[in-house]
Amino acid sequence: MNFQSRGMRINNARRTFTNHLVTGLAVLATVMVIAPLVAILIYLFYKGFSSLNVAFFTKIPAPVGNPGGGMANSIVGSGIVLFLSSLMGIPIGIAAGVYLAEFGRGGWLATAVRFTADVLNGVPSIVMGIAVYSLIVMQQKHFSAFAGGVALAIMMVPTITRTTEEMLATVPHAVREAALGLGVPKWRTTFSVALRTASPGIITGCMLAFSRVAGETAPLLFTAFGNQFWSMKLNEPIAALPLQIYVYAISPYDEWHRLAWAGSLVLIVMIMVSVTLVRVFANRGALKGGS
Repeated sequence: MNFQSRGMRINNARRTFTNHLVTGLAVLATVMVIAPLVAILIYLFYKGFSSLNVAFFTKIPAPVGNPGGGMANSIVGSGIVLFLSSLMGIPIGIAAGVYLAEFGRGGWLATAVRFTADVLNGVPSIVMGIAVYSLIVMQQKHFSAFAGGVALAIMMVPTITRTTEEMLATVPHAVREAALGLGVPKWRTTFSVALRTASPGIITGCMLAFSRVAGETAPLLFTAFGNQFWSMKLNEPIAALPLQIYVYAISPYDEWHRLAWAGSLVLIVMIMVSVTLVRVFANRGALKGGS
C-alpha cells in the first residue's frame, strides 16, 4: 500500500513538472514571437516620433536642401493603391477559395488553381512588379496608380485563396447537410452558411494579405513609380509611403533620414490600426450573427 502511494506521488510530481515545463515553453515561445514586434515598435518610436508634426501629415515633400516638408501625398497615395488592390484581390481570392473548397474538389482545374496559388505565394515581389510593368505599364506607355494596385492585388490573391479554402474546410459537413436537407440550394448554402461560419478566419487571411502588400516597395517601383506632388488620378504616377521611405532612406541627407523613420512609424501604425479595426468589427458581426 505504501509502495503504491509512493508511486502515485512520484507519478503526480512528474506530471506536475511536465505540465509546468510545457507551460513555460509555451509562454517562452509566445514571448519570442511578440518580442521582435515590440522591439521594432519601440525603435521606430525612438527614431521617428520626434519628426512627426502637423506639416508631416499636411504637406508634400520639400525640395532638396529645404527643411520641413511632409508625406501627405504619400499617405493618401498608399491609401488609394491599397484600396484598389483590396478591391481587386479580395473578391478574386475569396471566389477562388470557395471554388476549391466547395465546387472543385478532386477536379483537375482545382488542382491547377491550388498549384498556381502555391507557386504565386513564393514568387518574389519584384517579379510581380516586372510582370505588371510588361503587361500594363508598357501598354499604357506610362506608370499609374492602377498598375500599382494590380501588382499588389496579384500578390494578395494566393494568400486569400488558400486561407479561404482552409477555413471553409473547417466548417462541419453536418452544417451544410442541415441546410441542404431543408431544401436550400447548394450555392445559397455556400454563401449563407459555410462562408458566414468561416468568415472570421477568412477575414484574418484577408488582413494577412493586406499587411503583406502594404509595405511592398519593389512592385511599386515598376508600376506606381512615385510622385513628389499631389496626384489622385488612377492613370498617373502616384506617391506611396514605401516608395517615399525608400527614396529618403537611400539619400545622403539627415533631414530625409528622419522623415524616413517617421514614415516607417506611420506605415506600421496605419497597418496595425486598420487590421485591428477590421478584426473588431468582424468579431462583433460574427457574434451578432451567432446570436
